[in-house]
Amino acid sequence: MMIEEDAAMDDGTMEEIPFRGLVEQSLAGIYVIQDEVFQYSNATFAGMFGYSAEELTGMHLKDLVAPDCLQQVVGNYHLRVSGERPSIRFTTRGVHKNGSLVHLEVHGSSLDFRGRPAVVGVGINITEQVRQQEDLQASRERLRELARYINTMREEQRSRIARELHDVVGGILTSMKLDIQRINRRVDDPEVTGIVDDLLGLVQESIAAVRQISEDLRPGILDHLGLHAALQSALRQFSERTEISATLSPGHFDVELSQSSATAIYRIFQEALTNIARHAKAHRVEVSLAAEDGELHLDIVDDGQGLVHSNRTGKSIGLVGMAERARELGGTLTVGDGANACGTRISLCIPLELNQ
Repeated sequence: MMIEEDAAMDDGTMEEIPFRGLVEQSLAGIYVIQDEVFQYSNATFAGMFGYSAEELTGMHLKDLVAPDCLQQVVGNYHLRVSGERPSIRFTTRGVHKNGSLVHLEVHGSSLDFRGRPAVVGVGINITEQVRQQEDLQASRERLRELARYINTMREEQRSRIARELHDVVGGILTSMKLDIQRINRRVDDPEVTGIVDDLLGLVQESIAAVRQISEDLRPGILDHLGLHAALQSALRQFSERTEISATLSPGHFDVELSQSSATAIYRIFQEALTNIARHAKAHRVEVSLAAEDGELHLDIVDDGQGLVHSNRTGKSIGLVGMAERARELGGTLTVGDGANACGTRISLCIPLELNQ
């Protein structure tokens, strides 16, 4: 090591050493540590801390390393000088001359210096990359908070619209039906009777449509009978609408969940069925809901063509929304192959203690 040869000159004389200029002008920081003290530093490494190379030389590790990182850094130093681990790469934090923190990635190896073990290393200032990563993480968290807020507001709006449809529009249509029936009882003209019968049919269809829209917006069964009953009802309607065979097991599930958690699970389930109806070309869907070891597991398996052969490109917005809802519940959502690598399996796992 050329630095070692130069530093070993006790008379302090300087002579031309091959590659010394490259070391001194390197964009990477280079240093030598012995007895936990910096014996050499090029200008780049010293500049990361706001010092000159001369100022930094002779400083102890504790003078430059953040207190909460000192034990790790000293420990890594002794691992190398002892020969237990000749080379180590790690990240740490240093203290700048002005008191600010400096994030570093260092890679040091053991060497002999003046006849005794020391460490020569290369350091890179990654403070900007760390800051950008922290900003990105904060931005992601804000987006997640926004998604949680949007989901909450959406459910509140759905509930409000469902109530208004059921109570107001449904009430108006029921009154119209009663009035039309009264008219029907008071007329004898066959032509008018036919018109009245048509009106009754239209009103009855409208009442059924309002009831279905209201149920889709906010399933009343979810509030009154719980998640298991709501899943059973949704599967039954799914089978009737798509002619895809669907089953739910086991037949009974009595774990209490908070209303918001039950709603989020139901929406994940609802989106999964929508994806199956649109893309899977499946003939059968099997759903299982179980509580084991403090976790709730919901598995939805179809025998369709699978994600690889579907017509979707890129990441499905529906799947992204499902994964985000799972994250809000403190759980995970995984998507993979179904049984025997056929079809698709969507698995939701959430901790029960956070959702009851």
